[in-house]
Amino acid sequence: MKNLEGIIAIVTGAASGMGAVTAKTLAAQGVKVALWDMNLEAAEKLAKEIGGAAFQVDVTAAGSVENALAHTTEKLGAPRILINCAGILIGSRIVGREGPADMDHFTKTLNVNLGGTFNTMRVCAHAMSTLDPLTDDGERGVIINAASIAAFEGQIGQAAYAASKGGIVSMTIPAARELAKFGIRVMAIAPGAVETPMMAGVKDEYREAIEKAVPFPSRMAKPEEFADLALHIIHNGYLNGDVIRLDGASRLAAK
Repeated sequence: MKNLEGIIAIVTGAASGMGAVTAKTLAAQGVKVALWDMNLEAAEKLAKEIGGAAFQVDVTAAGSVENALAHTTEKLGAPRILINCAGILIGSRIVGREGPADMDHFTKTLNVNLGGTFNTMRVCAHAMSTLDPLTDDGERGVIINAASIAAFEGQIGQAAYAASKGGIVSMTIPAARELAKFGIRVMAIAPGAVETPMMAGVKDEYREAIEKAVPFPSRMAKPEEFADLALHIIHNGYLNGDVIRLDGASRLAAK
């Protein structure tokens, strides 16, 4: 998908972090961006800045996603790009000082990160499947999901998070195979630590340890680097059914 002028994209978790920067990057390419987020105020502020449209969406709720797609299509048009950045991180040991892990934390993490990704995929893929092909290959759309290197080397206290991101990784190839008949590509990006608001509260010593563990460049990834990779995936029509690590060659230690 080379010429993106006027193409409709949906970015979840678009009010901040990787989602916000990705929305800006797409808008700079002439894309009409629908910003889906629970934080409507922040999403609306960014939407005005980039000429997009904001929608308050709970990605874990089927009705919320279905309504958001209907409103997005009515206001902007049918999407050809979906980038899932919505996610949460709740650190919790399976057996902690106060006993077994809180089951609600595990369920919530899976519902938002994995369930929310599948929820938006199913609805948006259906919408894409009804559109005319854009390329000689018959491409109708592309879906890019944010995974994490925790899917491969989850650290102590990350069982829920790693499971949720591992599900996104495992879902990539079967989703790509299934949606191939519609001309819809499915990819995932697995970042390491990214300089986002989620990392703002990290103590300096922990931040330094993270950065030292990255071979090169020895720093956290920038949200712009995630956005640039997403844009490349959109442009490169032969990328499909795979997960790309964005981690500076780092591998997570146990803790």
